[in-house]
Amino acid sequence: MTIRVDVQHACTDKNLPGDRALAKWARKALQNKGTDRELTIRIVDEDESAMLNERWRNKSGPTNVLSFPFDGDQRLAPGLLGDIIICAPVVRREAEEQQKTLEAHWAHMVIHGTLHLQGYDHMNDRQAEEMESLEIRLLDSLGYTNPYLVNQPS
Repeated sequence: MTIRVDVQHACTDKNLPGDRALAKWARKALQNKGTDRELTIRIVDEDESAMLNERWRNKSGPTNVLSFPFDGDQRLAPGLLGDIIICAPVVRREAEEQQKTLEAHWAHMVIHGTLHLQGYDHMNDRQAEEMESLEIRLLDSLGYTNPYLVNQPS
């Protein structure tokens, strides 16, 4: 099985995880899928995130991660999963607010987005529980703590 992760840097932030780390986290979320896969991770600033969030979700402002599953003919692009858009400034701000390491939060965002590309969602309680428990297990296997246990400032 081959998993190809194309990383695009479209932001001014220089304190980002390396492409190898991003690919490692995406591959972890795709483990045991048995076939060749391909996805793109695009790292953006707030302006691009806000534009995409408004256009595709009708929500204003930037967001941490957006996933765009490929919905074309798989015969034309076998194994193509789609694109993940991650907003670097939002991820940094959330990590600080939630008192998480920046690396752990990036790992969570990549895994979260990759699971969305595979059809996981959190639109209702059952879906959210399934997706979050999988995220927790995958992150734990990488040495990261449960991302849903938010530290409370003292």
